[in-house]
Amino acid sequence: MRFVQTTRRRARGHRALGAALASVVALATLTSCAEEPGAAGGKDGASITVGLTYTPNIQFSPFYVAAEKGYYKDAGLKVTLRHHGAAESLFGALSSGKEDVIYAGGDEMLQARAQNVPVVDIATFYQKYPVGLIVPEDSEIRKPADLKGRKIGTPGPFGETYFGLLALLKEGGLSTKDARIQNIGFTQQAALTGNKVEGVMGYVNNDAVSFEEAGKEVRSMTLDSGTAGDPLVGVGLGAKKKTLDKRGADIRKFVDASLRGLRYAIDHQDEAIKLSEKYVPGLRGEKQRKNARAVLRASAPLMRNDQGELGTIDPQTWTRMADFMYEQGLLEKTVTPEDAYDTSYLPKS
Repeated sequence: MRFVQTTRRRARGHRALGAALASVVALATLTSCAEEPGAAGGKDGASITVGLTYTPNIQFSPFYVAAEKGYYKDAGLKVTLRHHGAAESLFGALSSGKEDVIYAGGDEMLQARAQNVPVVDIATFYQKYPVGLIVPEDSEIRKPADLKGRKIGTPGPFGETYFGLLALLKEGGLSTKDARIQNIGFTQQAALTGNKVEGVMGYVNNDAVSFEEAGKEVRSMTLDSGTAGDPLVGVGLGAKKKTLDKRGADIRKFVDASLRGLRYAIDHQDEAIKLSEKYVPGLRGEKQRKNARAVLRASAPLMRNDQGELGTIDPQTWTRMADFMYEQGLLEKTVTPEDAYDTSYLPKS
C-alpha cells in the first residue's frame, strides 16, 4: 500500500515516507536491498522483477503477502521484490530492463510517458487518490474554495501531494496565486502543530494517521469524486509496452497473484503485518505494529472502487487526468491517455 516515497533529486512524491515505519536499520540497508533483492516463488518459475521504490514498508504488504502465501509460486513465477537505491530514479531500472514491473502512481506514469518512457498502467491499486489537505479539527477550512488566502504547506512543487493541491484548488475555482503556498519539505506535523501553516498536504493513510497518533485532532479534505470525478489516478502496476508484448502471459499471472495478495492484506490485516516482518526491519516492535495496523485500516477503503472491486482501471479518470495535468503544466507534451493503460492484464473475474 502506497504512501509517499520521494527523493529530492528527482523532486517527487511516494515518498521520503512521511512517518515511515521502517527503522534506521532499514534506511542503512537501502543500497543492499536494491543490489540484492529477495526472490519469491518457485526456483524454476518465470522470473519477474518488480520495483517497489525506496524503503521496505507495510505499504508494500500486498507483495510481501503474495510472496509468503505462495501466490507467485502457485502462478509459476519467480518474483524478485526490488527496493530502489535512495538516489535511483523511479523509472530508471524499468527503462534499462533491470525491472519488469514498477509500482508507481498513474500520474507519475503519465509524466514518464511525456518524457518518452513507454510505461503502461496494467492495474490500479489505489482506487481513490490517497492525498488530502490535513487541517486541525476546528479549522474554518471546510471546502476547496476556503483555501483562498490560506497558508498551505506542501513538501514542494512536485509529486502527488502537489498534484493533489492543484486539483483541490481547481475544484474550488482557485489557482496557486490564490493561496499562500509554502514549501515545507517533509515536516507536515511540525509545521501544522507549530501553527506555521493553516493546513498541510499529506497522505490520509499515513500522515493523517501520524497526527492522530501524536494526539493532534485533525481532519482531511480529499478530492470530491462525487461531482466530475477524481482528476488523478492512484498508484498501481506499470510495465513497458515491449515487456507486455513479449511476456503478456507472465505479466497477467503476476497481476493476478499480486491482487490476491492485496485482497488478503485488506481482509487479514494482522496476518499481513506478521507476514511483512520478514521484509520490514523494526516491524516486530509493538509501536511499529500499532502504526502498521492504523495505516492498513486507513488504506483499505482506498483500495476498492464503489463496487468493491480491486485493481480496476477507469478510462474516464485517465482522460480527466491527462487533460488536468497538461493544463497545469505538469506534462512536457501532450499524452494520449488511451496509450497509457491496458485493462487486458486484469483478472477476468
